[in-house]
Amino acid sequence: MVMSINLNEIKKIHFIGIGGIGLSAIAKLMVWQGKKVSGSDCQASEITDELKELGVKIFIGHNKKNLDKDVGLAAYTLAVGQDNPEIQKAKKLNIPILTYPEFLGLLIKDKFGIAISGTHGKSTVTSMVALILEKAGLDPTVVVGGKISEFGGNVRISKSKYFIFEACEYQRAFLNYWPKVIVLNNIELDHTDYYKDIKDYESAFEEFIGHLPKDGVLIVNEKNQKSKIKNQNYNSKCKILSFGIDKKNDLVAYDIKFENGKTKFNVNFKNKNLGEFSLQIPGIFNVYNALAAISVGLLLGIDIEIIKKTLAEFKGIWRRFEHIGNCQGAEIYSDYAHHPTEVRSTIDGARKFFPGKRIIAVFQPHQHNRTKNLFQNFINSFDNADLIILNEIFDVAGRENINDQNISSLDLVNEIKKHSKNKTVLFGKNLKETEKLILENIKKNDVVLIMGAGDIYKLNSKFKTQKPKL
Repeated sequence: MVMSINLNEIKKIHFIGIGGIGLSAIAKLMVWQGKKVSGSDCQASEITDELKELGVKIFIGHNKKNLDKDVGLAAYTLAVGQDNPEIQKAKKLNIPILTYPEFLGLLIKDKFGIAISGTHGKSTVTSMVALILEKAGLDPTVVVGGKISEFGGNVRISKSKYFIFEACEYQRAFLNYWPKVIVLNNIELDHTDYYKDIKDYESAFEEFIGHLPKDGVLIVNEKNQKSKIKNQNYNSKCKILSFGIDKKNDLVAYDIKFENGKTKFNVNFKNKNLGEFSLQIPGIFNVYNALAAISVGLLLGIDIEIIKKTLAEFKGIWRRFEHIGNCQGAEIYSDYAHHPTEVRSTIDGARKFFPGKRIIAVFQPHQHNRTKNLFQNFINSFDNADLIILNEIFDVAGRENINDQNISSLDLVNEIKKHSKNKTVLFGKNLKETEKLILENIKKNDVVLIMGAGDIYKLNSKFKTQKPKL
């Protein structure tokens, strides 16, 4: 049914869960194409306010009355359940209805799709690649799971053939996409409410890579066991470019150092020296993110000096080591990290970027199921922090199971205390209490990392001030 839908014939579209970072991007694309757009969400937000300003009719709360009979197409986020009254009404009225990934797949089917995939780093790599193509004059369309200040939000709209987008693996969503290029940044078990185990998780990525055409390209992080990927039959039909810090890769980073608020490293491409690159964002993980973006740039023949300059000027994106302000002499940063590896990498990156400073990790676990299944990994994630404040787990509507409700952040606090006996670990039962704990414990010259994918970002407004001088 998806491919039979002709968007040119549809005049009015309704989005269910329009406040989501992905669905809102598509809504903006549809406004740009001259469609009449409406949408609903469970609560108002900056995103819904922005859409209102663009002329989108916004409903707060889900109700069957929100869906007009003359709507030609409805779309919904995967976070919305099938019992949603607007989905039910669309089915009753025989209005075609698509999930967010189905809609995105429809948009990219005739484009030069560049899919950014992997457990971690999708938004950062997508942003880096998008800015490199923009600076090179390739004028890409971009859909990203964050806000890029240069684009004024989560989408960039154009008429060129290039379409850069995040390919999320949740519920195998990326199997709706058939891109020309796939960047596979890393694979590590996540979304444990959906995937049974790591084999199940890896199988989804393997199937997605199989969507590449014969003239397609797989750009892969060395940590994804390139040899294993090469042994898959489907990879005999496409080109593979690998990146990492091992000399066996096509693109290699070396002499990595952190100094004066910069991440610096040299790069070789197939034994050719490309010179030194510089980033304003910390962490070895961001070196890998940059290598992924450099690989795409080289694949498309973009001048290396354009790539270098773009990466050097890249300041990061919304909630990815984003500086919020200064409070009581401490610098406050916000990050979307919600997986144990992301938490550890963010803390380690801050440690290298700010040597000698006290690192305070403030974290809100995201979803009871993830916290339960990755519990042991979370315990070790905070080793490099000096002080830890854990907010109660963020309850994800529509994705929680009653059998997982028997776990709390307090359990994590107690286990971390056993693991690191000399470390202070505090528990905030809600955002108000967590804010209080931050204010009571920070000191001048501290670096505070506020991490999580839930509503902990609401604390950001409490600490928003001037930018630091690095």
